[in-house]
Amino acid sequence: MAASRRRRAHGFTLVELLVVLVLVGIAAGLVALALRDPSSARLEQEAARLSALLEAGRAEARALGLPVRFELGSNVPGEGFRFVGLPPQLKLPQHWLNEDLQAEIGGARALLLGPEPLIGPQRITLRLGEQQVVIATDGLAPFSPLPAASTDAATP
Repeated sequence: MAASRRRRAHGFTLVELLVVLVLVGIAAGLVALALRDPSSARLEQEAARLSALLEAGRAEARALGLPVRFELGSNVPGEGFRFVGLPPQLKLPQHWLNEDLQAEIGGARALLLGPEPLIGPQRITLRLGEQQVVIATDGLAPFSPLPAASTDAATP
């Protein structure tokens, strides 16, 4: 019994070391999430929201058989964008969550959302400060943010 007491007093077990390493890893992960750039998070939130809105407009255009367009910078104060062609009872948002957001439609004045199921490739670039994200579709797939490598290669 005296021999087993001596072994325990000499160091840590492998299980104890693994537990400590897991705890350090979890703490490092939490710190990395806490230090995330807030403008990047806001831009990602706007991109996800706009992707969902564009798909909602696209689905309504197909369901109702109406030509629907998404336009930027309407003439109404407080509006950042609008859906043209949808019935008035469908009230989709018409403003950005962040007032500093800038958007640009690539190669057109508006995005055509329907009524045809195939709409052609389209893209919109969102900018917030130095950061940007491109939301695009090939015409068949849903609108979604492009990966950063695709965004850099596609930006003129």
